Amino acid sequence: MAAKKSARFSYDYPRPALTVDVVLATREPHPRVLLIKRAKDPFAGRWALPGGFVEENERLIDAARRELVEETGVVVADLEQLCAAGDPGRDPRGWTVSVVFFARVEVLEAKGADDADAAEWFRLDKLPPLAFDHAAILKRAAGRIAERGG
Repeated sequence: MAAKKSARFSYDYPRPALTVDVVLATREPHPRVLLIKRAKDPFAGRWALPGGFVEENERLIDAARRELVEETGVVVADLEQLCAAGDPGRDPRGWTVSVVFFARVEVLEAKGADDADAAEWFRLDKLPPLAFDHAAILKRAAGRIAERGG
């Protein structure tokens, strides 16, 4: 019996690359967020949220946890979806949609690894210049913190 050939599908619409980003905010009165210093272009040397591309057949939450560990060494069990970011031009490599995850945490020890030169905590109200559209994403996270009473 001949092996069944898997069907291939063609779509009429272009598909974006899919990424995840992670916003970890401390529970302090003036929350801090964990950022990584990018080691590679685009935006090499700029600060950004931990995150990266979702692997084929990987659940979004698993991709978020994996990227967080790979880039910072931080393990967080409870993450919730904050938003999706997909505006044209947000990534110079091409059309990219990111699902952003969020958690409130105590300050955790973090260090840059994988494609991150460093990992540091920054006050949410005193951020360095950020890569991609991460300033807009962090504004959304600040809104979530405020609506939950800080």
